[in-house]
Amino acid sequence: MKDQDRNDRESLEEIQAETTVSKNQTEQKQHKRRVRYKGTHPRSYQEKYKELQPEKYPETIEKVIQKGGTPVGMHISICVKEILDFLQIQPGQKGLDATLGYGGHTKEMLKCLQGQGHLYALDVDPIESVKTKERLEKAGYGEEILTIRQMNFADIDQIAREAGPFDFVLADLGVSSMQIDNPERGFTYKKEGPLDLRLNPQKGVSAAERLKEVTEEELAGMLWENSDEPYAEEIAATVMEKLRKGEPVETTIQLQKAIEEALSFLPEREQKEAVKKSCQRTFQALRIDVNSEFEVLYAFMEKLPAALAPGGRVAILTFHSGEDRIVKKAFKELKRAGIYSEIAQDVIRPSAEECTRNSRARSTKMRWAVRAKE
Repeated sequence: MKDQDRNDRESLEEIQAETTVSKNQTEQKQHKRRVRYKGTHPRSYQEKYKELQPEKYPETIEKVIQKGGTPVGMHISICVKEILDFLQIQPGQKGLDATLGYGGHTKEMLKCLQGQGHLYALDVDPIESVKTKERLEKAGYGEEILTIRQMNFADIDQIAREAGPFDFVLADLGVSSMQIDNPERGFTYKKEGPLDLRLNPQKGVSAAERLKEVTEEELAGMLWENSDEPYAEEIAATVMEKLRKGEPVETTIQLQKAIEEALSFLPEREQKEAVKKSCQRTFQALRIDVNSEFEVLYAFMEKLPAALAPGGRVAILTFHSGEDRIVKKAFKELKRAGIYSEIAQDVIRPSAEECTRNSRARSTKMRWAVRAKE
């Protein structure tokens, strides 16, 4: 009898053990179904699936925005009211969004057309422009009212010959948040990724490759001219010394570390903030260089008047002093020449409320011009 009881207990324990193993295996399989959202601050870009799928998690998105942040993979359009108030878009008009991006401005301009007229949109980024096109199509804006082209806005003359002249034009010169947030694009020093910084990663050379091409003097000049970097010579010397020694400067974090090393002579209490600002300026300077952003803007400003219909309106958003100087100078010169009948006398800035809601709006300046009616 005792032997029978012992056998029964052993059988029961084996069944329980098998059940536990089976349960654990089932749980492990279930756990692999998707990447787990690890708390309110997941570290990995890919883990932020709630923010990367905003249509499924509107409450999560709104919480991020209320805190003054920009949800990952999204872009909050800046100065929308100010732009629409100036452009005065009417149904039946023809317009151009020269920098499509996430499509926020585009969508608001399309609403103003009320299904009449046509809007053309350009973007050099082959990755994000496809996503934006799909997003706008789902919102009901198909090819009957919206035409999207993968083009650099420096080629505004080409699209104008095909579709112009335009009654209104918008150019938002800022890098989109979804480009900044994706570490694979290399736009931010805050996340590990390849030091790329190209708006179109299929063309040209990356920032890492560019660093191998320039001299120390050229790099220092680039940092000063493109971003007013006060420690341009120190940063250039440190980066070039690393490259001469065969040390790689090929990732965002490697460049950040080089900047930290270059500024190590500063008092300790000043270093953290100084490194942060120098990183921002250095990445900006490299981005401007690898994308030829100033040359592109000069070309756009030169070709812009011919793309506008008489009385046509253009609004331009800039995000640093170099861009603003180019736009301001071009508008003033062409106003004196009688090509523009009116230009903005002062920059228009986002409201304090908008800057609180969207911290990336703080550096924005808007200027506008109206084409003379001839």
